[in-house]
Amino acid sequence: MVNNILFAFNQTWNNIFYVLANSTLMKKIILLSGLFVGSGSFSSCETAKQVLEGVANSGIGGVGTTNGGLSNLDIVNGLREALTVGTQNSTSKLSVVDGYFKNAALKILLPPEAQQVESTLRKLGMGSMVDKAVLSMNRAAEDAAKGAGTIFMNSIRQMSINDAVGILRGGDFAATNYFKGKTTEQLTQSFRPVINQALANVNATKYWSDVVTVYNQFSKTKVTTDLSAYVTQRAMDGLFYQVGLEEQKIRQNPVARTTEILKKVFGSQLAQGGS
Repeated sequence: MVNNILFAFNQTWNNIFYVLANSTLMKKIILLSGLFVGSGSFSSCETAKQVLEGVANSGIGGVGTTNGGLSNLDIVNGLREALTVGTQNSTSKLSVVDGYFKNAALKILLPPEAQQVESTLRKLGMGSMVDKAVLSMNRAAEDAAKGAGTIFMNSIRQMSINDAVGILRGGDFAATNYFKGKTTEQLTQSFRPVINQALANVNATKYWSDVVTVYNQFSKTKVTTDLSAYVTQRAMDGLFYQVGLEEQKIRQNPVARTTEILKKVFGSQLAQGGS
């Protein structure tokens, strides 16, 4: 009798497994349970029960637990859409001509230690040389920003349920900080060669070298700034700054929530600090 019951249960489970195997949730369920045997059978009904309870309690795919009336699937989908919108808007604004150069908040100027360089050269009537150096640095940053979208999207796809809930319940810049933690290293690796090439393409390295060479002839304090590293860091700072602005729009302005899932998630009690 017991064997017949177990046989029937296993047949039912195999049917369920066949359906799940064709869904994107299967890998997550297998990782969660850790109890599935290659043959498709379980040692006992209790073991199978533990697996099913684990799946339900995990909230995978929006099943089970909810947060402030939102399923986990709602939260993940809402955050992914918000981050996608925010990063696409940011990169599209910065990767065009004058994206950095004509943005007063993000325009890349000469390094702080070179401010005296600029002042001295302008007094000597060499302001056009300085202007060319500044313009070329911003053009390099604009070129580099074009590659940020792919890196951001990879990070968004890897976002877990815990990441999503943490971002939704976090501070005003929780999403921006998430990106900083997940993408800074990749962005640096991506931006640096692009900026190196862009600086060369617009003769920025030459302009900078000219500026520094002339200045160093008149000053006892020599300037040896690594222009590429400086522009890379400033370009990334500007990108994260813009991502932060886009995040604020979605968090604070209902008009910026252009889809139903954004309205549902960011208009929820959980997004407003509730539980």
